[in-house]
Amino acid sequence: MNDDNLLSATAGYVDTLSFVALFGLFTAHVTGNFVLIGGGIAGYGQGVFLKLMAFPAFILGVALSSFIIRGANPETPMRGACMLYAVQALLLLAFCVAGVRLGPKFNPENWAVVVCGMIGATAMGVQNAHSRLVARPGVPNTVMTGNVTQVILDALDICSPRVAADIKTAARTRITKMLPAIAAFALGAVAGALAYRNFGFWALLLPVIGVAWLAIHAWMHRNAVGKLAT
Repeated sequence: MNDDNLLSATAGYVDTLSFVALFGLFTAHVTGNFVLIGGGIAGYGQGVFLKLMAFPAFILGVALSSFIIRGANPETPMRGACMLYAVQALLLLAFCVAGVRLGPKFNPENWAVVVCGMIGATAMGVQNAHSRLVARPGVPNTVMTGNVTQVILDALDICSPRVAADIKTAARTRITKMLPAIAAFALGAVAGALAYRNFGFWALLLPVIGVAWLAIHAWMHRNAVGKLAT
């Protein structure tokens, strides 16, 4: 499994787990909380304050990632990638611990629940910022809407007799990259829900291990020459 697929699975896993565990909170697809906040204000659902606080937490994750990369050597981007993976893994571990400490029963207005959700949103803010800060080949790995749209457009190009051969070739290349990421996200979402049902917040140890492995892999290639995204 390449980095994109593992990160896509992580996003699907963590987003679904937080949604199931924390009263419909999205931590990766954080803008989805706008819809749920609107419903909550109208009396549908609960945890409006919890979802509102996910936004500053997400912003914190993005800002933290930016500060880390600004201090990294632009000639060795894998060092920056390693630091971002390490920070995300630590935040996911903190998310796990905060969730476990909540106990079996909790309500969305409890400050411990709000802090728990904010830690998760910060962790996924780091992942969202990563691909924009470190230049690397790949596909978006946190929100699949754009990937699904692109796959549909590429499939239409491939099937159309009026589209040039070189465009069809490029479309096939994109599809072979995006479909595995979409599938990984979907499988991660299913796994996140099932894992939470069986193990509670301890289930977050799995993405912690996955992202920590990416940090180790990036550290092993830390001297690779490249450039940071601008």
